[in-house]
Amino acid sequence: MVQRAGSADLPLHGGKVPRWLGDRMTKLGAVITEAIVIEYGRDEFLRRLAHPFWFQSFGCVMGMDWHSSGITTSVIGALKRGLGPLSRELGVHVCGGRGRNSRQTPGELINIGNRVGIDGGRLATTSRLVAKIDSAAVQDGFDLYLHGFIVADDGKWVVVQQGMNGDKRQARRYHWLSEGISSFVDSPHAAIEGRRQGEIVNLADRRAAASRDSQLDLLASLGPDQIVREIVRIDPKARTKEVAQPLLPHLIMPAHHEVREENINMKRLHATLAAAADRGPEDFEQLLLVPGVGARTVNALAMVAEVVHGAPCRFADPARFSLAHGGKDRHPFPVPLKVYDQTIQVMKSAVTKARLGRDEELQALRRLDDQARQLEKYATGPDLKEIVAGEFRRSPEWDGRSIFGWEAHPEQSDEKARS
Repeated sequence: MVQRAGSADLPLHGGKVPRWLGDRMTKLGAVITEAIVIEYGRDEFLRRLAHPFWFQSFGCVMGMDWHSSGITTSVIGALKRGLGPLSRELGVHVCGGRGRNSRQTPGELINIGNRVGIDGGRLATTSRLVAKIDSAAVQDGFDLYLHGFIVADDGKWVVVQQGMNGDKRQARRYHWLSEGISSFVDSPHAAIEGRRQGEIVNLADRRAAASRDSQLDLLASLGPDQIVREIVRIDPKARTKEVAQPLLPHLIMPAHHEVREENINMKRLHATLAAAADRGPEDFEQLLLVPGVGARTVNALAMVAEVVHGAPCRFADPARFSLAHGGKDRHPFPVPLKVYDQTIQVMKSAVTKARLGRDEELQALRRLDDQARQLEKYATGPDLKEIVAGEFRRSPEWDGRSIFGWEAHPEQSDEKARS
């Protein structure tokens, strides 16, 4: 039986992902997916998507705002665009999305079922049921606005959907995984994310079985009109208070935009940077001779390697992965497009060669991740402010860009000030 894995606070942010970032997210999201499927298989990729901490880290390493609800929309959108052309080869299909796209999910699933030979009608019913449970059976104050359904050729699936509470400026993300589900109304969630909003009425919890049965008995014996009359007569003060649900581990995504040292496991960050400095010249000797590829790209690759190979326990601080490619809102620093493009190039090369049976580059990435874990106990380095300041200093050199525009060299800023 799948249980909830935890919860997280997600500030509700508006806005759009600029095309210059969206296109890169599409490419990097697709190639990371390919690497995971090659190394671990489709089932493991679905499990990763159902893990709320990994999902947030996945969005962070792609340069999206590290803490916002927008990661959900942008990741699902990037995967849908990037995996579409690869769906026949990988056997993974992404359906749904935000708003109008979410309502097209059942039709998309039926079409996929007809094409690959699985029961698309049953999947369409599952899609509607999952959405109905999180919008009606789980009454937590959040209105669903996004529904993403990822299904494999063998019929296994994961659902990631999100609701918003506009008054509180909060979002909650829900994760479902087909693996292990025996009932849709008996604690089926893989995880529920979002700020705790007081008492939550969750009729999909196994502890609500008696309540569900009683409701059916009442409906059969009294009828809806009599039930309404009885409810009106109830004194609110006389209601029996439900026993609070036990707290689950939860990821807190704070409201502040800047990435602070308290948001990052610095030992792991220093270990990742040390592993890149140590293994990079050895494992990427030929790569480092390519113009534009240097130590900074290897740093980013080390973080991508952890997203591909890391165990679930290593994603408790998603903010750390924003140090790979920055963020579109300039937090923790502008997106270094030259570094981002080289990361995509290296990952594409590794995946392409691995498909042909030559996995040397993918294994080099695995060694980066292994080395980082070995160095974690004793690696040291600069504090976060120093790391971020260094990124800002070199941002123009790396074609740093954000939603506010390109990063200018200091001398260019001085010339503008004098003019």
